[in-house]
Amino acid sequence: MYKMNELSTEYKKKLVSADEAVKVIKSGDRVHYGLFNGLVFDLDRALAKRVGELKDVLVMTSIWSYPDPPQILVVDPESKHIKYLSTQFSALDRKANKKGNCWFVPVQFRENPKYWSENVGDINVAMFQVAPMDKYGNFNFGPQVADYQGILKKAKVVIVEVNEKQPIAHGYQNTINLSQIDYVVEGTNPDLPIIKAKTPSEVDKKIGSYIVEKIKSGSTLQLGVGGLPNYIGAMIAKSDINNLSVHSEMFVDAYLNLYKEGKITSNKNIDKGKMVYTFAQGSKELYEFIDDNPILCAAPVDYVNALEVIAANDQVVSINSCLQVDLFGQVNSESAGLQHIGGTGGQLDFVMGAFKSKGGQSFLCTPSRRKKKDGSIESLIKPRLAEGSIVSVPRSATHYVVTEYGAVNLKGKSTWERSELLISIAHPDYREQLIKEAERMGIWTNTSKISY
Repeated sequence: MYKMNELSTEYKKKLVSADEAVKVIKSGDRVHYGLFNGLVFDLDRALAKRVGELKDVLVMTSIWSYPDPPQILVVDPESKHIKYLSTQFSALDRKANKKGNCWFVPVQFRENPKYWSENVGDINVAMFQVAPMDKYGNFNFGPQVADYQGILKKAKVVIVEVNEKQPIAHGYQNTINLSQIDYVVEGTNPDLPIIKAKTPSEVDKKIGSYIVEKIKSGSTLQLGVGGLPNYIGAMIAKSDINNLSVHSEMFVDAYLNLYKEGKITSNKNIDKGKMVYTFAQGSKELYEFIDDNPILCAAPVDYVNALEVIAANDQVVSINSCLQVDLFGQVNSESAGLQHIGGTGGQLDFVMGAFKSKGGQSFLCTPSRRKKKDGSIESLIKPRLAEGSIVSVPRSATHYVVTEYGAVNLKGKSTWERSELLISIAHPDYREQLIKEAERMGIWTNTSKISY
């Protein structure tokens, strides 16, 4: 740590251009780029200029959230010089993966800090975007704490890219001191990535209505992003449900809207008075709400997503989307067959944590069917998960499954009861075929068949 009267001098010593900073990266290095709103911008462009000089460099991130791909992939589309991996996957990561230049590392999000600090080789260089230094020599990470501490434990060289638009997020383990930093780059202050609110579909609205009728006052919410959580938030805002709390992996606009309507009191068992999250993405208004707001708490993912921490709150309501559910109750949220879609994230953490909480409920939501690229229609309630599909939530952990045809509770149900319940919320066009498949697989009996 520096003396306070030394901060200005030491800052100037470490201040360099982006082009100068990335000269520290050598062939064979492993480089971390940050994640979400903390992804480097100018440093990525500076490294892209050096691609031809380097070989066998590995760039790592948890997810890419800018609207444009990393410049290192643009200038090196065949990854001859720099390889790129992600532990979660955004839409851009997915596109890069299909082209063969983005590698996926399956990991539970809560385990990311330990993954970086103990289960990978060296992190030669870690680069993050941060808010400007305060008078105490600290740089705030903004609304993403996530796995940073695990990365910093392993990093040999730390470079920060200062962005004046980065909100000051209250929380803990959410800053880095000048004494821990090797180079400071004052960036071009790019806008933070904006997640535009999706308009809920009619299917979203039906699914949301089944969930909201089960939410009670005093619940602690975990919502994701998209049309469905936005609609659920809007429905709660208009309801008589109140005295709500937030303990969520992701902080999204739905919470902001609920707070505006006076629905959130944060009167929970732990972290009283705080809306707890590990990263945030959404609108410009959301980032303005986060900035220097003491009722919010950005915390490390191995705290936020820890099962015992989630379960310490009463009436946790976890709402997440999935891609397919089979008649055993196994849930796939990561792939369409062999095609990779997204990472595990914290879905399983909150499914299990919610059920462990007193009065908790977990909802996994999917439309009953979808149109494929070839124009054909497929049921998303399946006899068995498609070949290559990933089991994101095992059947023993699945609680509620919800489609536009209803919500069914699979906890404590036998295999034939599960198939019966899941067929009841499948699209009517597929129910008879699902019954035949259940019979063929030996999990359906004539005496258990019910009329719909």
